[in-house]
Amino acid sequence: MKSKASAPGKVILFGEHFVVYGVKTILCAINKRITVTAEKIEENKIYIKSNIGNLVLEPNKIISEINSPLKPFYYLANKMSKDQNTGIKIEIESDIPLGVGLGSSSACCVAGAAAISRLFKNTSNEEILELAIEAEKTIFENTSGADCTVCTYGGIMIYDKENGFNKIESEPNFHLVIANSNIEHSTKTVVANVKQFKEKDEKTFSILCDKESQLVDDVLKLLKENDIKELGNKINKNQEYLETIGISNEKLRNMIKIGQNEAFGAKITGAGGGGCIFALTDETNLEQTMEKFKSENYDCFSVKIDFQGLDTF
Repeated sequence: MKSKASAPGKVILFGEHFVVYGVKTILCAINKRITVTAEKIEENKIYIKSNIGNLVLEPNKIISEINSPLKPFYYLANKMSKDQNTGIKIEIESDIPLGVGLGSSSACCVAGAAAISRLFKNTSNEEILELAIEAEKTIFENTSGADCTVCTYGGIMIYDKENGFNKIESEPNFHLVIANSNIEHSTKTVVANVKQFKEKDEKTFSILCDKESQLVDDVLKLLKENDIKELGNKINKNQEYLETIGISNEKLRNMIKIGQNEAFGAKITGAGGGGCIFALTDETNLEQTMEKFKSENYDCFSVKIDFQGLDTF
């Protein structure tokens, strides 16, 4: 028996870092996907195959002792196959770049939870999301669950620590050009540096949180109106706040400058320190923005919002 599922990646549009301190963040799913195929096998082992390597283990290993980025899949397979007298073979296909803040790990956990769990029962999206967050915690202990949520349900959502997530019903028609700095970065280190900034200058950080909160409220109205030009101005303003808290560098600034000159706006997405930026475009400036990034030898691609979310087949 085989089961197959796919889930989209994600982009943080507004609010990264500030969300840790109670500010709302806006995320959207993007039309780049992870696809997971799971299959019951007679041999009592868990086989995991992916483009970043393979993992073969007996069931019931201690999860904290497994040193592999594939351990969320092992966690899910081991949990779901307990007392089932079966092994599981898992194959992962991805068109989401890894480790650059585009939700590859969350999409993996969501698609993995759906494909593996549905070998054994007809799980709901709510149950799949719960399993996905559990699996993601094997690699990111303090995950908020926001990324897994948007990868499950698709579209645009607003998230804050106190109220969780709410889906935004607007369906704005824009493209994002994602440009990759190819600079490796540690989210943990960048988050620690932001915390240090806050502790050194509580007043400035508090003002920035207030400004970011107001900006997010403004953006919610602009999304309903599909006002792309003004959204671009808000993106640029958000980037100023991210610059202030110190998560940028010279290469990221150069990329953002290209995006702001060619498109409606551009900013870092995710932790910063490396990873990706995005530029907001529509059909009028999509191609010229892509061409400019490529002419400067930056890896880039365009995405739209994925309104489907998790798909099982």
